[in-house]
Amino acid sequence: MRPKPVLDLLISVNEQTLHPNEILIIDGSTNQETEKTLKENNFKNLKYFKVGVKDRGLTKQRNFGINLVDKNSEIICFLDDDIILTKTYFEVLLSTYNKKEDALAVGGYITNEVKWEQASSTKIKSKFYFEDWMRNEPSRFKVRRMFKLLPDVQPGYMPTFSHGRAVSFLPPSNKIYEVEQIMGGVSSYKKEIFKELNFSPYFEGYGLYEDADFSLRLAKRGKLYINTKAQLSHYHDASGRPNKYYYGKMVIRNGWYVWRVKYPKPILKAKLKWHATSFLLTLIRFSNILTSSKRQEAFTESIGRVVGWWSLIFNKPKVESCDF
Repeated sequence: MRPKPVLDLLISVNEQTLHPNEILIIDGSTNQETEKTLKENNFKNLKYFKVGVKDRGLTKQRNFGINLVDKNSEIICFLDDDIILTKTYFEVLLSTYNKKEDALAVGGYITNEVKWEQASSTKIKSKFYFEDWMRNEPSRFKVRRMFKLLPDVQPGYMPTFSHGRAVSFLPPSNKIYEVEQIMGGVSSYKKEIFKELNFSPYFEGYGLYEDADFSLRLAKRGKLYINTKAQLSHYHDASGRPNKYYYGKMVIRNGWYVWRVKYPKPILKAKLKWHATSFLLTLIRFSNILTSSKRQEAFTESIGRVVGWWSLIFNKPKVESCDF
């Protein structure tokens, strides 16, 4: 349902120093606009597929596309439709598999969402530091620090009580970092892993945290990396996203699900810290009703989080085996 972003993405793909052998568009639109746009613009090696209700949704469409990949392909890359690539993205991304021969997956690096600076000699309380770099510390982490609920592992890893720091907390150092979570919309995988793993059918529709689920299951089998030199920009497009109430429910329920994928039997302390952090983050979201210009969105998402949290008492998600 986003023909303009798809077109912009494909233009950036067309300018790559290393062009893909095959481009698969798996379109779940309920109208013909994306199909029409692609027919009006020719792109090398592009194959278009329109799916119906049965195969519609992020994880379903990914699994659908995997089954169509050329048998000679070795690496499968996934891109969200609101992405713009730098010209060397694929070249740098694929070079990681030569440098890290044990890699099962490699993620790209988004450059336009966070402003990083070289670390100053004097530490500033409002900053987050990693190696020789610093960035603004989000307010939610400042509050979590006050309650001793900060993550105790480096970015890209899940703490025992979940609620870790995303890979956006890794700096633009041009280095390759080992992680256990990569973002699905800027990811790549060795094709061979899909002989045994698929994206989980639990994450229907929008599929919040489906990438975390898949990464965590894959990390139990081998190494995952982020190459911060494989760069791109992410321009969040609001169309096609769920309403904020449903999103709020997914934040809690899907967040609980992926936590239990990594830690099926967490200790009591971890359980208490998970609930304490979820409660604190929900309060912060409620406070946005007063501090944000989008008060209605803040309110409906907050209610969704509360409903999702209470639903865990009576109807916890069933965490499937790690071998889908």
